[in-house]
Amino acid sequence: MKKFDITEFLSKFIKKSRRRLGFGTVEIVLIIAVLISLALLFRTAITSYATKLITSVFGDQSILSQSDNEED
Repeated sequence: MKKFDITEFLSKFIKKSRRRLGFGTVEIVLIIAVLISLALLFRTAITSYATKLITSVFGDQSILSQSDNEED
């Protein structure tokens, strides 16, 4: 089963949509607004997943502690 790739999906969607007459900025802005809303809605899940991923790749918390210090 093929993994879902959001960037590939969006690029194909935009290419197909450009062929249609009348697809413009408003539709793209709405799509971006929906994606941002979903990201904000699932912010804690995304942050938790990213933290686990970074920890598994680098094996320690040094990267995460550096990013926490930069936010201050």
